[in-house]
Amino acid sequence: MTDDDQKTTHFGNETIPEDEKAGRVHGVFSSVASRYDIMNDVMSGGVHRLWKDAMMDWLAPRPGQRLLDVAGGTGDIAFRFLKRAAGATAVVCDMTEGMLVEGRKRAEAEQMADRLDWVVGDAMALPFDANSFDVYTISFGIRNVTRPQDALAEAYRVLKPGGRLMVLEFSQLPNPGMQKLYDLYSFNVIPRMGQLIADDRDSYQYLVESIRKFPDQETFAGMIRTAGFEQVKYRNLTMGVAALHSGWKL
Repeated sequence: MTDDDQKTTHFGNETIPEDEKAGRVHGVFSSVASRYDIMNDVMSGGVHRLWKDAMMDWLAPRPGQRLLDVAGGTGDIAFRFLKRAAGATAVVCDMTEGMLVEGRKRAEAEQMADRLDWVVGDAMALPFDANSFDVYTISFGIRNVTRPQDALAEAYRVLKPGGRLMVLEFSQLPNPGMQKLYDLYSFNVIPRMGQLIADDRDSYQYLVESIRKFPDQETFAGMIRTAGFEQVKYRNLTMGVAALHSGWKL
């Protein structure tokens, strides 16, 4: 393959070769892992917790289900799922081992150890058999995947027939004026918070830029349908700052 033929993707506002993105994303999350949870609280004023609770409300976990939480980081979604579903089990899968290490340190991880596994893996090539899980979730992670369509195809593969996909991701506000205000906050405040709290401005600059590169709600719903899912729907959270997307493998 010549240089002219090499596929490219975005890393925030930077265009890079596709084969470099995973390594650079890994570097970002390795850098922020120890401060990731506290930064989420500071950046969102704790609202991310309400979004994750809304995700569980719509998902309605049932006893005995098996969850795969991809880009599951420090376990927020898996912990919530297991608390709501007696006898359920969960696998937290993330490409960055440092994030999983931080998750294992949390009190909930010890309490739920017999129902919870932590696996290093790539969303685009999951290390699991087809038709293995009842539920697949990914929260604030799919925008960091090099090829999100490939990750959705993998989600479809590993879900059992009748299984459900749910994605929580930052999205686009439908009102241009409100989007502009949100952009001003994101680009001017969040990287500074990253510098002060995590001593890492560059990683949070990337995370802000990556949000702007992610498809809007309707476009992403179309990508989920392309992967084979049916009954695809979405719900805006906080006026579209984030959105929940749901689909079923039928």
